[in-house]
Amino acid sequence: MVRPFHIAIPVSNLNKSILFYKDILGCSLGRRSDRWVDFNFYNHQLVIHQSDYIENKIYNEVDANDIPIPHFGVILEWNEWHELSNKIKGKLKFIIKPYIRFKGNKGEQATMFFLDPDGHALEFKAFKNDSMIFEH
Repeated sequence: MVRPFHIAIPVSNLNKSILFYKDILGCSLGRRSDRWVDFNFYNHQLVIHQSDYIENKIYNEVDANDIPIPHFGVILEWNEWHELSNKIKGKLKFIIKPYIRFKGNKGEQATMFFLDPDGHALEFKAFKNDSMIFEH
């Protein structure tokens, strides 16, 4: 079993971010205070903290797309990725629309990028074959 990771990020508006992570992505709420909120982010702990500082983004070109750095997300099962992709279409603007990379080749994967309300970049992906996640 993979151990859950923990990530904490700054947000400018707790309520707006709660709506995004809970209502759009479907994450369940955990503990909270007036300055931070825990979420079950696909069995990992995501904590949002009220902050006046939100970092600037840098980009790295991959497959002719500008990939935002930093970014975080989850590797879903193939069908789960497609379900999420269909669920969130029309609810948010994609940085990189859902598509399949390396179609029919080693490392075939589905990927999509979008931003949360504070501009944090998220990538959700799925591999056609999970054995290819770390293979080069």
